[in-house]
Amino acid sequence: MLKNLKGKSSLIMGISSGLLLLAIPSILILNPEIRERLEQQTPLNPTSQKSFEAEKNQPSIVMNLVSLSAEEQETQLRKIADSNQSSLDRSRARYLLASILLKKFEGGPALRLLQGLDKEYPVLAPQILLKQGRAYELSNEPTKSQEVWKKIIERYPDSPVAADALYNLGKTDPQYWEQAIKQFPRHPRTHDIILKRLKDNPNQPQLLLNLLRNSLPNEPFTNQARDRLVQEFSQQLTPSDWELIADGYWDQNLYKKAAAAYQKASPSPRQAYRMARYFQIDNQIEEAKLGYKKLIKLYPDALPTALGLLRLADLSRTQDAIIYLDLVAKQFPLKAPQALLKKADLLARSGNATAANQARQTLINQYATSDEAAELRWKIAGQYADNGDFVKAWSWAQPITVNNGDSSIAPKAAFWVGKWARKLGKEKEAKEAFTHTVGRYPSSYYAWRSANLLGWPVGDFETVRALTPTIQKPTQRPIPPFGSDAFKELYRLGEKQQAWELFQAEIVDPTKLTVAEQFTYGLLLLDQNRNIEAINQIWQLKERETPEEQSQWKALRETLEYWQALFPFPYYDLILKWSQERQLNPLLVTALIRQESRFEKDIKSPVGATGLMQLMPATAKMVADNLNIKEYSLTKPDNNINFGTWYFDYTHKTYDNNSMFAVASYNAGPGNVSKWITKYNSSDHDEFVENIPFKETKGYVESVFGNYWNYQRIYNPEIAQLLEQIPKSQE
Repeated sequence: MLKNLKGKSSLIMGISSGLLLLAIPSILILNPEIRERLEQQTPLNPTSQKSFEAEKNQPSIVMNLVSLSAEEQETQLRKIADSNQSSLDRSRARYLLASILLKKFEGGPALRLLQGLDKEYPVLAPQILLKQGRAYELSNEPTKSQEVWKKIIERYPDSPVAADALYNLGKTDPQYWEQAIKQFPRHPRTHDIILKRLKDNPNQPQLLLNLLRNSLPNEPFTNQARDRLVQEFSQQLTPSDWELIADGYWDQNLYKKAAAAYQKASPSPRQAYRMARYFQIDNQIEEAKLGYKKLIKLYPDALPTALGLLRLADLSRTQDAIIYLDLVAKQFPLKAPQALLKKADLLARSGNATAANQARQTLINQYATSDEAAELRWKIAGQYADNGDFVKAWSWAQPITVNNGDSSIAPKAAFWVGKWARKLGKEKEAKEAFTHTVGRYPSSYYAWRSANLLGWPVGDFETVRALTPTIQKPTQRPIPPFGSDAFKELYRLGEKQQAWELFQAEIVDPTKLTVAEQFTYGLLLLDQNRNIEAINQIWQLKERETPEEQSQWKALRETLEYWQALFPFPYYDLILKWSQERQLNPLLVTALIRQESRFEKDIKSPVGATGLMQLMPATAKMVADNLNIKEYSLTKPDNNINFGTWYFDYTHKTYDNNSMFAVASYNAGPGNVSKWITKYNSSDHDEFVENIPFKETKGYVESVFGNYWNYQRIYNPEIAQLLEQIPKSQE
């Protein structure tokens, strides 16, 4: 069902690191005699390189140790490093062991491990020399450190590691820092140089612009750089500078600042649209309408104009709105279905049923494969189902699974086709529908509901809390789809900081990441416990617009590594500990945490809910009193997960261990859930979920159990094996 990422790199990437390097000044180039002598001292080793190419993606004992603590790693790494047999794993062990020793400030022992390692482990040769330089520093041999750093620049001038060497050398000779800025503008050491220079002399707007052009947009210093440029150097900025600043603000949801910057950027459809959109977001409706009208007048054929017309229709009276929607349908065929659906709803609300039906019929007849046609079909199917006419409900919903297979409605339609077939006594058709839902939409909430109705051991709302599923986490880190062999090796070795720095140096344009770069960025953010950012980066890949990017994203979705990154397992040991203490299904607890906080321990909601499971302070105090705990902090994961699982157990006990009611109560409160139980028929849990009147809570319930199902299918080998047996068309 899900394949490993190995072998997908060429299909996903189609790019190289593509570093744009400037020529190194002659003062930094050693003469040919010295170059030749250095090469004789450390000759290239083609055999080692071939061995690495053959072994790099093979199972590795060392890679299995990466998740252990440094202390646990050290003992086992010594055994591998001391072995007499030359192998890639032995080289990896020596490298990692040297890294551990350097962190303990043990330069001499690290040097002994690193001696000659660059010859037998060429993929990380520059990094090995850099560590040698650090080891000499710790051994109080600065002259030798300088020699090693100069050797890096001479032997590996194009390697981003040269930026580290230039940085170190530049502490005593500023010319090296100049070279780093010119040659490695995206390297974090270069950013450090620029930030230091700005601290010493703030009046350098070009350095601020350099930071913005060559940094990932959500790095901590970027908004500060934008603010300084706007406040202190506005008269010196070009329209393209203002666009760079505005785009950065917009990406950070700082819409007011973005709008002010866009006013000074070069006119464009996107600029005009975003200006109007800002006014709408800020509830300046008349200004927004004027902005959208200006967009339409200046750029009548641009794609942002279609979006502007649709938004203008939302802000206008019915008669004017229909004019705008007709214009969309006429000029922008890709947006015509959306315009027709909006038009039908407007006409229906204004009492013109005949015209509304005509618009709907046009939508279904001319745009049958559109998402909007699926939405309309589903709405009509639901109306028939509410009236007990399951035959007509089925007849309206079933075409969605054929014509609109990629729409967001399709998984729900496929599942309910099965439910209605079962109500009609058509068990064979019901089973086929449930099987189709699992196979076609394996990541959906409705796949879990279908798997349950097919008899799989995944739990129902009434039984899921007590399950203890097998959990099998990966033993090795994945191979990222982007980056050099050196980057991939560092990442898989768990050298998180080095991999992060190398990634930043290798990306082509930080402001426009490729699909492969963005996914890899997500992996690295997970390493930094920036879990919300990581999950968002990976989730947002689905929004890529070009056919090529969509193809790359879909290729990624076929890999197990993609889903493991989208549904990560931070704080696994704590979750397991407290889930077992409360006799809760650990995957259900994990699913709840992912929905509540995306595993962010310090996050706070506007009303004060704090940490992983988003407990309110008053709730936390109640739990602490029950547990007789006097001192605690909700930003400490151990305290938070302890309290959160206690409360989750409490909500389960309140509703006789019905997890649907427990989850809904966790979001909406027990009072609301009790009212809904009284008001709605709760014997059919799927119908109850559909009837939840709070849109947020309904979505919350579906998301938590959708998360739970994904953790099952990704980490439970029993469920993964069952999925392998289901025929699957392209999702």
